Amino acid sequence: MKAFGKFDAAINWTKEKMYDFCYEVHTEKWQGKDIKNDDKFAMIEILNHSFTCTMVEDLDELVEQIKPNLPWANDHFEERISGKPLNPPPSHNWWPFAQKNNAEFGGTTKFSHTYPERMWPKLAGNETQEVPHKGIRFNYGDFDDVIDLMVKEPFTRQAFLPIWFPEDTGGANGERVPCTIGYHFIRRHNYLHVVYYIRSCDFFRHFRDDIYLACRKVIWALEKLREKDPDLWNDVKPGMYTMHITSLHAFKQEKMLLKKK
Repeated sequence: MKAFGKFDAAINWTKEKMYDFCYEVHTEKWQGKDIKNDDKFAMIEILNHSFTCTMVEDLDELVEQIKPNLPWANDHFEERISGKPLNPPPSHNWWPFAQKNNAEFGGTTKFSHTYPERMWPKLAGNETQEVPHKGIRFNYGDFDDVIDLMVKEPFTRQAFLPIWFPEDTGGANGERVPCTIGYHFIRRHNYLHVVYYIRSCDFFRHFRDDIYLACRKVIWALEKLREKDPDLWNDVKPGMYTMHITSLHAFKQEKMLLKKK
């Protein structure tokens, strides 16, 4: 796997790889919309794109390396760590690439899923209920439970935050499903690493923000862990960010943009 010391180098390498090795593909749906007979939705794609990169804790440096869509990415990050299953999340109304067919983009329209819902799912979908959702045998967990697990077992291999839920499997309900599978947080020595599994990523609309938001989750997790057990976590720093993307794509007409610096 290709390793980088800075994210800007990883992003530039990704652009070059996409331009050199992409092929054309035309899927049946995009953002829940039927596109199989619409040529303007033809895409270019590479499969199984992975890399790893050193994270930094300084937010200014992180922004300089990644160049996310600000202020939107910061606003949406706050929603993701709010502890509330927001649907719709308010920042959706000023997402830079908002389009009508991406839901109906009204301020009160509920989506088939949101990341705040998936990160804080215990009461998602019915904010008036008093008991958490239950899986096959146990109650749902959330991001706080992942933090608590790492406090109890700092070197656990089980600190996984899933975004893809069983209800998404096979598109059984005909709804849009998350692009992200989940985030695996794992401490080794004095570094907290994250492995980010994502099934589908649009290079121009999501790639930079996806990297940025995942790194912000690591920094937030470290802040919570240091508060809960400073003896065990005060000396721990962000480690390596590893990203595995099954389909990294863009629209066919955007290919020449990959050549721009």
